[in-house]
Amino acid sequence: MDALTPKSDLDRPVRRRGSWVRIPLALAATAGLGAAIWFWPASAPEPKAARGRDAAQIVPVVVAPAEKRDKAVWMDGLGTVQAFQTATIRSMVDGPLVEIAFQEGQDVKAGDVLARIDSRVYQAALDNALAKKALDEANLANARLDLERYRKLVATNYATQQQADTSRALVAQLEALVRQDQAQIDTARTQLGYTTIVAPWDGRVGMRLVDQGNIVHGSDPTGLLVVTRVQPISVVFSLPQQSLPRVAAAMKRGPVEVVAYAQGAAMGRGPALDRGTLAVLDNQIDPTTGTIKLKATFPNAAGTLWPGGFVAVRLRAETVEGATVIPQAAVQRGPRQNFVYTVGEDNIAHRQTVTMGYEDEQTSIVAEGIAPGDRVVVDGASRLNEGTKVSIVAPAGAPTARPPANRPAAPGTRRPAQGG
Repeated sequence: MDALTPKSDLDRPVRRRGSWVRIPLALAATAGLGAAIWFWPASAPEPKAARGRDAAQIVPVVVAPAEKRDKAVWMDGLGTVQAFQTATIRSMVDGPLVEIAFQEGQDVKAGDVLARIDSRVYQAALDNALAKKALDEANLANARLDLERYRKLVATNYATQQQADTSRALVAQLEALVRQDQAQIDTARTQLGYTTIVAPWDGRVGMRLVDQGNIVHGSDPTGLLVVTRVQPISVVFSLPQQSLPRVAAAMKRGPVEVVAYAQGAAMGRGPALDRGTLAVLDNQIDPTTGTIKLKATFPNAAGTLWPGGFVAVRLRAETVEGATVIPQAAVQRGPRQNFVYTVGEDNIAHRQTVTMGYEDEQTSIVAEGIAPGDRVVVDGASRLNEGTKVSIVAPAGAPTARPPANRPAAPGTRRPAQGG
């Protein structure tokens, strides 16, 4: 049997064992190649940026010096514009409205005629009162003459004393009647004057509420028109009750400045609508809101304030003289205290605890912690720690130095060729 078995059949088991050995070796080589490819970036040589790690630790920052100057302390609130004076013009007498003597929206002066009511009835009443007084004055004059005659007759015993006394009483009665007639004349003249409606003071006329030709009455619920005084004008606003002591102290020192801005504008950044003074500090605090109400008066020469509008108000409570002022962006808020980063001449950042005073949207007053002239970090503080090396850069948007324009070359020098 062994002699008859082919040689290829005897070699077949050996070949199978060789193939099973080569398969694990191929898999191991493939896995090693994949691992080498996967971890190749980690074993690659460091780039130049990584080799300069020490240089990358220099943090660019923007700094600003602490200044010593006078700083105004402002209080912000929201207010409503109110007319300095408002009058609803109504009729004092009854009658047809025969004339409208104004244009809607017109500026009027005190005493200008606004409307007229039919005056014929009231003129007749005045004439009647005048005639009645003339009649009674004539009777009085006759009674006085009779009294004088009776006095003479009594002296010569040609008349009794009773007749003289009766004549004297008649004179007194007629004198009282004449005074009554004068009162009737004054009343009729006043009623006649009510038929001409005039402006009570300088102001602006609104829209007319009654047209010419209507019958108006003194008891009408609506008037003929509304006149408002807008120069000067008032603004009513509120402040928290914690501001009351400071505002009261400011009023004792003198006039308190108040500035009005358009509602929604950043406080102190947009153009001011007008500048005025504080006029009234209310005598009680609103218990429901915990605020105190104030009223300011503005000249409103340009007409920028209008009754009924809403404005933002800033009240200047005081001025801190010689305060240490820094940008508000430099103040960092810690969990227990505020701090800033200062930069010395060696360009090393130092963390400095500060005590803050008054702050607004742009600047802050430092009560303790830094001195005028110290450089504080206003941009880039989030990357700083105590002792961090910094480089000072210009703030974003600051103008940069431009290369000088082409100038004539100095004698003996050669100008480079264009495009070279």
